[in-house]
Amino acid sequence: MGYLVTNMGLKSDKMANISLLARLLLAGALCFCFLSGLSAQHETTAGNNPERLEWFNSLGYGLFIHWSVDSQIGTVISHSLVGASDQYQSKFFTELPDTFNPEEFDAREWARMAKVAGVNYVVFTTKHHSGFCMFDTETTDFNFMNTPYGRDVTREVVEAFRDQGIAIGFYFSPDDFHFLHEQGTMISRRRPEALPSNNPELMEHNKQQIRELFTNYGTIDILFIDGEPDGLRELAWSINPDLVITRGAMETPEIAPSTTQGLPGNLLSDVWEACYTMGTSWQYKPTNEQYRSGTDLIENLIESRAKNGNMLLNIGPKPNGSIPGEQEATLREIGTWLFINGESIYGVEPWVISNEDNIWFTRSKQEDAVYAIITEPNWEWGTRKTVILESVRASGSTTVSVLGQNDKVLEYVPETIPETKWENTNRGLMITAWRAQRIYNDRTWPNPVVLKITNPVPDRSVNK
Repeated sequence: MGYLVTNMGLKSDKMANISLLARLLLAGALCFCFLSGLSAQHETTAGNNPERLEWFNSLGYGLFIHWSVDSQIGTVISHSLVGASDQYQSKFFTELPDTFNPEEFDAREWARMAKVAGVNYVVFTTKHHSGFCMFDTETTDFNFMNTPYGRDVTREVVEAFRDQGIAIGFYFSPDDFHFLHEQGTMISRRRPEALPSNNPELMEHNKQQIRELFTNYGTIDILFIDGEPDGLRELAWSINPDLVITRGAMETPEIAPSTTQGLPGNLLSDVWEACYTMGTSWQYKPTNEQYRSGTDLIENLIESRAKNGNMLLNIGPKPNGSIPGEQEATLREIGTWLFINGESIYGVEPWVISNEDNIWFTRSKQEDAVYAIITEPNWEWGTRKTVILESVRASGSTTVSVLGQNDKVLEYVPETIPETKWENTNRGLMITAWRAQRIYNDRTWPNPVVLKITNPVPDRSVNK
């Protein structure tokens, strides 16, 4: 206790005039205040274990899967029930389960595709706002077991993705339109009586489902609470203290054409997660859909990582359980880029600056290396470019290379050696590199090139 008291600023000559009892009382009081301060600090950051947050952030890239009973009619997931007529609601709750029979669903194929696509974690919609449970539950008959398919698809997803070494996450909505309908409460996401915090029966209903999800499927790594988290968040953590809760405990902006949210303007110190749609909808939209390009999504992933965030990219399976061809193609394009450049995305942290114009930076946590990710389009195969990086300097032991290349051979052009060269200049680190690896048959690979710079020296005079 003497070390603690001395370091709290009480000098030894003053302590000599205090009785032994007073000393002990004072030391105890100081200790109590110190520990209380720690406790208060813990409460303000309570919940997500910092080590688990670092683990989560190192994953970098996850797969969101929105799939529910109304994928059959191609509407927005769940929300069509708000403001709907009694007839619409009745048909939704009674007829759609009778025709939901995804005979082409194969969780193992989903998981294999995700693995090839470079995905490190999955977040599956166990229950969206409609209240339809994609898992075996004793809380309601409005679940997948009471369809012609009659199997627990959540269990199949968990087992298949776990077998591929992909971390398991659950999406869960505390809003439950089917429960409100049965209760005789107006369906809404904002009216006070529809909120679990004001509806004890709904809160208990949700808690029972959380207990089922976190005791019946082994250890779950991640939880996304799309609604009021209070009560459910604490319950989930009490079952698994190492659980990482994303929405409900961190920033999770939705990057979709239907929202006004966007990525943060600068890199953030706290862990966060961007949730992306491939097109205009979260759930399968059979018509009137416009998809983003693979290049756009790769660049979104790069920007998220440069700003200390994860990217959670959504797919919406068809009613038959297959993945739409456009979505699968995009996943595979991203996977190809990650196959080459994944070390610039996984297990990284921000550099001293997020970007210099169209060059984005990440820094490896495993070795002393920074990645300069060049998103400038139209870097033609067989040509070289020169870039100047203002935030980076080379040390005496620096090496620079292009990820995926050996910098020694340009196919069919034996007289050319595509060697990467660099030097420090008064403007920054000047690098000249070649695009020498052929990815597509026609050599028109449109996606970013990554320069790896080992043992770099940061120039902290550059503003973030």
